[in-house]
Amino acid sequence: MGSKEKNGKDGSEWNGSWNEENPTVQNGTMQNKAKLVDSKAIVWDGNGLNSNSSVTENTSNEKSAIDKLKKFSAFRRTRSLNAPSPIYQFGPCGRIMKNTALVMTIQDPASQRLTWDKPPLTVLVIKKLHDFTVIQPFVDLVKWLIWEKQMVVFVESSILSDPQLRNNQSFFAIKEKLCTFKEGKEDLTDKIDFIICLGGDGTLLYASSLFQQSVPPVMAFHLGSLGFLTPFEFKNFQEQVTNVLEGHAALTLRSRLRCIIVRHNESVNSISEKHTKPCHLVLNEVVLDRGPSSFLSNIDLFIDGKYITTVQGDGLIVSTPTGSTAYAVAAGASMIHPSVPAIMVTPICPHSLSFRPIVVPAGVELKICVSADSRNSAWVSFDGRKRQELQLGDSLRVTTSIYPVPSICAEDQISDWFDSLAECLHWNVRKKQRQLDEFPDLLHTSNNDSIDCKDVID
Repeated sequence: MGSKEKNGKDGSEWNGSWNEENPTVQNGTMQNKAKLVDSKAIVWDGNGLNSNSSVTENTSNEKSAIDKLKKFSAFRRTRSLNAPSPIYQFGPCGRIMKNTALVMTIQDPASQRLTWDKPPLTVLVIKKLHDFTVIQPFVDLVKWLIWEKQMVVFVESSILSDPQLRNNQSFFAIKEKLCTFKEGKEDLTDKIDFIICLGGDGTLLYASSLFQQSVPPVMAFHLGSLGFLTPFEFKNFQEQVTNVLEGHAALTLRSRLRCIIVRHNESVNSISEKHTKPCHLVLNEVVLDRGPSSFLSNIDLFIDGKYITTVQGDGLIVSTPTGSTAYAVAAGASMIHPSVPAIMVTPICPHSLSFRPIVVPAGVELKICVSADSRNSAWVSFDGRKRQELQLGDSLRVTTSIYPVPSICAEDQISDWFDSLAECLHWNVRKKQRQLDEFPDLLHTSNNDSIDCKDVID
């Protein structure tokens, strides 16, 4: 969505989407301007919006509008997951000033489907460590990828020394055919076409940490404890992997946060010029906390350079929509679908009754600084790893990365997420309320005010 296409016979540029149930403008506008009339049709007015146009009272205009709709009938698709674009005309003469330099296009998540420019040849297989139940599925998968699919399989070098694998006779036949790597020692960016994870959510977080730029498509099988991010069952892995390799799969683009630590004696400009400062890409969250100190954290929060507030409490969680169902939800935050472009800011045990979690646009830059008058330092961790100390005056810069994690869906973006909420978190699980007809003596009472309905029904 967002790319302009010459779809009409008159050469008009269409920058939007269609709704199957109600074929009206949903996301975008025509260059010669489109207007919604009575939510039934579209009236095109090359001179701008015509506030006197009416479809219901003018049959000729209605026929003309229907003819216009037929031109685009071949370009309808499923309903957009993005919100409808608002009308930017306010009354007879007010409107939003156009600023082409600040236009950002977002592809409709419903249209995000996997395709391959060429057949994938290399696959990275990541398995959960120290779990005996994953050994046989790992061996079966690797053997099938090598012998049946003729693919080059990469694994972490530490797997070869796993004592549980060394005792597996089936593994000896394929051990020499595996390619290995060491975390932090080798760059896998241009080597891997496809990633398969066997385990829990931690395997997907680990796969994300291996790629600081573009991430290959990730297919995650549920062989761990929770499995919120692992939608696939392993029992028919051959069929499921084949479908993905043939390009029959939907994608959820899980945004990541780009985090840079700036010490109090450094400047952002000097860091950008030297290009030596390491950055951390996180899929779930970055956490600042008080560490081993017994004092409250004093953390200043800035958004796009504007001071917002000072966090006085145990710390602060800055999470992606994917991470909203992890540490953030345990701290009282809302759960956000991973396709929503947003950043969530959640305090940890704030010493304030009114400090609630907030959601900010994905395009802002957050600066989180340890206050100069703080009684103690702070500690920061990235997806639970690489924990380090921040001294007074040190800051953390957080923005949304341009490199998301393309997570392959077992079904689609909506079904997978709500299935995970129900199965993993038991979201809104409650014993169903009984009907009143099970209490016939109460249905004929003359004074309903005397019945405590909630107590009787429940």
